[in-house]
Amino acid sequence: MMIFASRLSIVVGIILLSAVTALAQRSEVGFGIGTFNYTGDLVRTYNFKYSRPAVTAFYRSNLSSVVSFRAALTGGQLSASEKPIDAFASQRDASFDLFLMEASTVMEYHFLNWRDTKRFVRFTPYLFGGLGLFGFSGNGDKTAEYSNVQAMIPFGVGVKYVYTPKWYFGLEFGVRKTFFDYLDNVSAGDQRYKNFKYGNPNDNDVYYFLGISITRTFYDIPCPKNPYK
Repeated sequence: MMIFASRLSIVVGIILLSAVTALAQRSEVGFGIGTFNYTGDLVRTYNFKYSRPAVTAFYRSNLSSVVSFRAALTGGQLSASEKPIDAFASQRDASFDLFLMEASTVMEYHFLNWRDTKRFVRFTPYLFGGLGLFGFSGNGDKTAEYSNVQAMIPFGVGVKYVYTPKWYFGLEFGVRKTFFDYLDNVSAGDQRYKNFKYGNPNDNDVYYFLGISITRTFYDIPCPKNPYK
């Protein structure tokens, strides 16, 4: 647990430093609520039944009228239980329940120039993608040795709606592609032992975030320049 906390704190520090040093015309701070979900060896397809509460906080730097940089921290519960689709899954009858926290940096691309006051466009769809790390705790007995901090690739889609020039709302669905197969604590195993505690080692786990957010925009105030320099 100490290793998990120290590694995650380093990542958070790097992300915050990147956010502070990013050059932008406007800076934004936002908060959101939503759900985590999962697919893997226990649940093969997205199922709202396994949605669990999650929250997020983020900083956004607008690099242009359509491109933004975002740094975020997101945390919440992630759990699921076996959905028997065959005799093998029924015999295994596995489940997991853990707390997961992630740190990520992404670039957003907006399809509409929604900040142009002359066009009065009050919404825009957008795509995003980037890099991140996640850490988790609470998986109980391990069937293999692994680190509780892992890399992932966040990507997805969203839509933003301008309520006022300073406040707007967002709806986002994001996929977290991992390189890890033990979120559900089920992966490769010795099939000579008929305990049914193994899954597909070639199919890594994926988790998702679906949420709504509110964002506050802060306008930069340009400093006066000396015309004689």
